[in-house]
Amino acid sequence: MIAIIGASTFLIVIIISVLLICGLPLGELTMGGQYKVFPKKLRIVLVGQVILQIFFVIIILQMGGFIPLWFSDNITKIICIAMAVYLSFNTIMNFISRSKKEKYVMTPLSAISAVCFWITAL
Repeated sequence: MIAIIGASTFLIVIIISVLLICGLPLGELTMGGQYKVFPKKLRIVLVGQVILQIFFVIIILQMGGFIPLWFSDNITKIICIAMAVYLSFNTIMNFISRSKKEKYVMTPLSAISAVCFWITAL
């Protein structure tokens, strides 16, 4: 169940990322609120990030036993722990952001995802 919560929370982040790629004015939710609308070059980078985010949703669901493993159990666990570490740091960075929207929206999403990745991996 924790893996489902983590994947669902992470899917919200993916949806926000896709909306940013489409040019919606949600830039205040990321990168310290530096951009209201993401520049085209950053949108291209964000496409790669979305692909990675989808991969990590698959990993947590695999680690939680909801879909078959692509990798061995140990490799999947290592990837899940690495993502948990990344999300833990990401939570801190979102919390200290100058953007209030990033702080109040993305910090909880990142924190919930991090906890779910930690619990699922361990």
